Amino acid sequence: MRRKKKGLSLVIALLMAFTVAGCNFNSEQTNTQTPAPNNGNQTAEPTAGKKVLRIYDSDEIPTLDTAQVHEDVSFAVVNNTMEGLYRRDANSQPYLAMAEKHDMSPDGLVHTFKIRENAKWNNGEPVTAHDFEFAWKKVFQAAGHYSFMFETAAVLNSTAILKGEKKPEDLGVKALDDRTLEVKLEYPNPLLNQLLSFPTFFPQKKEFVESKKEKYGLEFDTVLYNGPFMLTEWKHDQGWKYEKNPNYWDKDKVKLDQIDAYVVKDVSTALTLYESGQIDRVELTSSFVDQYRDKEGFLTIKDPSIRFLRFNHTHPALGNVNIRRAINLAWDKQGLTDVILNDGATPLYGMVPGGFFFSPEGKDFRQLNGDINKGTVEQAQEFWKKGLQETGLSEVKVALNLADTDTQKKVGEYLKNQLEKNLPGFTLELKSVPTNQRLELEKAVNYDISLSSWGPDYSDPMTYIDMWVTGGSANRMKYSNAKYDEMVKQAKMETDMSKRFQMMLELEKMLLDQDVAVAPVYQEGLAVLQRPTVKDYVVLPTAPRYNYMWVDIAGQ
Repeated sequence: MRRKKKGLSLVIALLMAFTVAGCNFNSEQTNTQTPAPNNGNQTAEPTAGKKVLRIYDSDEIPTLDTAQVHEDVSFAVVNNTMEGLYRRDANSQPYLAMAEKHDMSPDGLVHTFKIRENAKWNNGEPVTAHDFEFAWKKVFQAAGHYSFMFETAAVLNSTAILKGEKKPEDLGVKALDDRTLEVKLEYPNPLLNQLLSFPTFFPQKKEFVESKKEKYGLEFDTVLYNGPFMLTEWKHDQGWKYEKNPNYWDKDKVKLDQIDAYVVKDVSTALTLYESGQIDRVELTSSFVDQYRDKEGFLTIKDPSIRFLRFNHTHPALGNVNIRRAINLAWDKQGLTDVILNDGATPLYGMVPGGFFFSPEGKDFRQLNGDINKGTVEQAQEFWKKGLQETGLSEVKVALNLADTDTQKKVGEYLKNQLEKNLPGFTLELKSVPTNQRLELEKAVNYDISLSSWGPDYSDPMTYIDMWVTGGSANRMKYSNAKYDEMVKQAKMETDMSKRFQMMLELEKMLLDQDVAVAPVYQEGLAVLQRPTVKDYVVLPTAPRYNYMWVDIAGQ
């Protein structure tokens, strides 16, 4: 699952107020300092008359190999430079992209795709069905981070391949000819079209990949592009440049000529660049929200990423449902989001966030299922007493693992203060650990409570619900409910969307109301400062989140 970078650490230095020296994408020179557009000159001749978007990211691109991408930076780049059978529109709905036609057998198990005749790579060569077959099988050969997405899509033999029972060559995908791709499924999957827009399902040209060997995906010119843009420069740890791809089949809808992206790891520096007119958009951390709330171009976006408390169900106290329920109820979520975070985040009383998914009748999942485990401190204290009696404990001392960022440390302090005040005999020790270490501790279930995050990989409640099946890779807390496991399996195979939706509502209540397996904390918010001239900058609810082909620059 994608990791969203919210806390950005300082790694660059300002040379003087509003002036940053750096690499110039319109120059042959390379500088090791922080990149800035045109060395501070917005109207340099090379970009005159062009529509240019200037953005930043907090990190270097790890790779452009779609078999290996697994985090936001790479997702953003490959989603704008490459494309699969489907692409998502501004409303996050899938539409045919590299494929111009999609036929399905009556039983929903065989899908045949006709590749567009004008689908081309940026070097002018055609995109073929063979490129898809090669790329999909390569994900398993390379042990790609998102190989499980083929199992989510129910592609034939994907589960057996992941278990080592079959080989990647047995995957249910086959190029029947240059323009015809056949995909076989284990069972009918109503999410298939949406999943096929994910980068793991993008094509790669075998001959080109093999010619680049270990360098593939590590430089701008060691990959081929079949999307709206192509990278024409990549200065490592400094930035990269997109240009409109003249061979893209839908190029007439692309409004931008160029995108300059810079590596800027500190929000305060990004704000300095924004105020001096050198970048067009900044994603704010909570400490800057009040300062810029009344500025032109300030807006907040409801983010479907969530934070929640993950409990070790083998712990002597935390294995008790009433103690977990008490911890869930004994603190003020509204105070956390309004005072501590102050960035558009909202209290969360379910696993599926608000505004994320709607029923076939157009009803919000979160509103339909209501606020689960919302109560008072007095109710929490009653559950606390009952839990202590059931476990024979008089006090509980546990540790909370959390990310070592300023924001998450503030959240931890708030939880500690609230829980220790409201639950007599409860002590919470805070342990700030790097994300990778926290994830390893979770995988080993070597923790008491972990403040975890989850961002959706596809637009369906199941991305939050199937995390908790027994032995699942995202479970990481020894929770198990056989009835839950069976209903998840049934819901995945259900093709009646209304019935499937109802099953997922019931599953969420089973997880949170009946079992209190985890404790939702908040739904994240995104506070943004964006130049008013930037139009139609869409942030999608699931990875990949950014698609620049609709962006326009007013007045250019």
